[in-house]
Amino acid sequence: MTGRDDAAPACRFRRAYRLLTQAQYARVFGGSRRFGRRHLTVLVSPNTVGFARLGLAVSRKSARRAVDRNRIKRIARESFRQAHATLPAVDIVLITRPGIASHPAPELRRTLDGLWVELNRRCRDDSSRHG
Repeated sequence: MTGRDDAAPACRFRRAYRLLTQAQYARVFGGSRRFGRRHLTVLVSPNTVGFARLGLAVSRKSARRAVDRNRIKRIARESFRQAHATLPAVDIVLITRPGIASHPAPELRRTLDGLWVELNRRCRDDSSRHG
């Protein structure tokens, strides 16, 4: 017995849902829409894989200690994982800015959840304008 729940693999932040290569990040940084909050910026670019993928850019400048950077990434991955089914087929890069490390986890989670809602709204508005 490994101590893992049988349902756990279905809830994972799967490799397919991540931006992995420099080329994938460069494509999002090169031609994307940008929006965000005070300490978070979201870059969004349509993709052809049929589901949302997430890339994280949590710099040492924005969160000095590794434990803070890891906490931010863990919360962002969990928030994305839970919102994934509702997101359009886009590549997302989440960029942090200085001051993010001082946010408590619940506040950071609310901010991220709000960003996913805004992302859905913006993509829906874009598709209605262009389609």
